[in-house]
Amino acid sequence: MKSQSHREEIWLALEIGNSRLHWALFIGETLYSAWDTDYFPESVIEHLAECQTLDDLLLAISPPHQQSNFLTNTSSICAFVSLPPCPLLLASVVPSQTAIWQTYPNTHVITLDQIPLKGVYPTLGIDRALALWGAGKTWGFPMLVIDAGTALTFTAADANECLVGGAILPGLGLQFATLGQQTGQLPLVEMQNFPSLPPRFALNTTEAIQSGVIYTLIAGIKDFIEAWLQLFTNGNIAIKGGDRTLLLNYLRTLYPEIAAPLIVEQNLIFWGMREIFRNYKSSIKN
Repeated sequence: MKSQSHREEIWLALEIGNSRLHWALFIGETLYSAWDTDYFPESVIEHLAECQTLDDLLLAISPPHQQSNFLTNTSSICAFVSLPPCPLLLASVVPSQTAIWQTYPNTHVITLDQIPLKGVYPTLGIDRALALWGAGKTWGFPMLVIDAGTALTFTAADANECLVGGAILPGLGLQFATLGQQTGQLPLVEMQNFPSLPPRFALNTTEAIQSGVIYTLIAGIKDFIEAWLQLFTNGNIAIKGGDRTLLLNYLRTLYPEIAAPLIVEQNLIFWGMREIFRNYKSSIKN
């Protein structure tokens, strides 16, 4: 009975982003581990259902350089778990990838209508909705979520869990890439963790690009935060995404009073998926 009850509490969360797969292993409502991978070939996905144990499945979906440490940390639960495949809750912003992953036999695709946010519009990204829902249910509404990823997005809801709205613009790396790829004379500035802010008034082209992108992006974030706090004086603000640490460091240097209240949490989407799992728990037990 122990192995059966233990297995029923284990489930996987998968967020399919614009460039990568974002994974989380949950035991009940506890996030046990999270990791990222590149997209998988369709043939690999088709064979995941043939994995005999959770150990086999984790080996198949974890990055090679992390497998040793990953399985060492999860060995205490892997021994209990065998077929059938554990539930996979999936949220995707890439329709072609969504279709491929539905070949896994225990996949549950999260759709916008399953998220209890009020006042959502039909084309709101599932990733934005889940992150906002997860942040709000964890730290309280009103909530503004800043996602510093491929795109930089702002998504907010009021104290009644009703969508206030948001904005989308190219993220840090995408702005650098666009200038380098869509102009004839400007160089491609590689995305990297610049050790410090560039000179605001630069004396070479590379630093001029860095200055233009970074200072205007940070000023934009500051403006959105100030506008949010004018609407909701005690509103919460959370930031996630691959560039979160870099942008937060810049904010702390330029506008420390703006950066101080920000909640930094990469796993907001997984917190949102956990909320959905609570609603589906009875239906996805095997």
